[in-house]
Amino acid sequence: MNSKLSAGKVIFLLFLIVGTIYIIRNNQKPYINNRGEVFGTYYNITYQSKTELHQEIKNVLEKVNASLSPFNRNSIITAINNNEDAVPDSMFITVFSLAQEISEKTGGAFDITVAPLVNAWGFGFKKGLPVDSTAIDSLRNLVGYKRVSLVDGKVVKQNPGTMLDCSAIAKGYGCDVVASMFDRHGINNYMIEIGGEVVAKGNNASGKRWGIGINKPVDDPLASNKELFGVVRLDGKGMATSGNYRNFRYENGRKVAHTIDPRTGYPVEHSLLSATVIADDCATADAYATSFMVMGLEKAMEICSKEKSIDAYFIYAGEDGTLKTAETEGMKRFH
Repeated sequence: MNSKLSAGKVIFLLFLIVGTIYIIRNNQKPYINNRGEVFGTYYNITYQSKTELHQEIKNVLEKVNASLSPFNRNSIITAINNNEDAVPDSMFITVFSLAQEISEKTGGAFDITVAPLVNAWGFGFKKGLPVDSTAIDSLRNLVGYKRVSLVDGKVVKQNPGTMLDCSAIAKGYGCDVVASMFDRHGINNYMIEIGGEVVAKGNNASGKRWGIGINKPVDDPLASNKELFGVVRLDGKGMATSGNYRNFRYENGRKVAHTIDPRTGYPVEHSLLSATVIADDCATADAYATSFMVMGLEKAMEICSKEKSIDAYFIYAGEDGTLKTAETEGMKRFH
């Protein structure tokens, strides 16, 4: 009887030792950091894994680039813009469909057909043209999310001059695609940042939720200012920030913002300086952040009150010139 008990204890202890070793090794997986360039910007990705996955990350991002980048001469979106007989892949269809949905919900404040106007103002993938009211009125005939549709798996344009630009949603979607790849690998702790758009899950190397900074919105075209206005704690969500404090130019002594209102054809002029959006996926956050910068604070807050799946944090200029903030009620849980 005693020998059987002893054998049982030994077996139990062996299981306990093996289990403890497994847990320790699993918890000691290193955090790997990969950096690179994509979509005309930079990515910074940190994840906990025994295996280096940088090549797979690059492969995934290259697929997004080959589908959605208008700067890529061989991409699907470039072929569509050139009116070639292009067959959209699943990535393009996913992003196009989401873009059309958000365009409808924002009354056209978000619109991937804004490309001709963005190009004309010198912020797009083609060289800017001399801009006057006549030129803008002419280009507006090419712009409008209702002027394009998916029919039998292909993009149909009412006017061949209409061009698409997914720049305001593709970086967020790229984050989502990498996150999905990590999930398939069973990676539970990661932070993916592409050009300021972020997806984070689990904990960082310190065992805490990922802290994502919101930059102070000061004129900074070289992105040299690292002063933060706040920090968001993110876990299992996508976050995107849009603002005019980095991408702008001066024309005849007047500041011209890169955010173009597709409904008017002109750069926006209002007090909203920065819009940060948190959503279940980063593509959605990316698109809403852009649309909020188009519509301004009051209209953006109206949209947030209707769309319960998103939260937002806004920085705007008060009447006295000081920086002020506004946020949705749900945003408080991310501080």
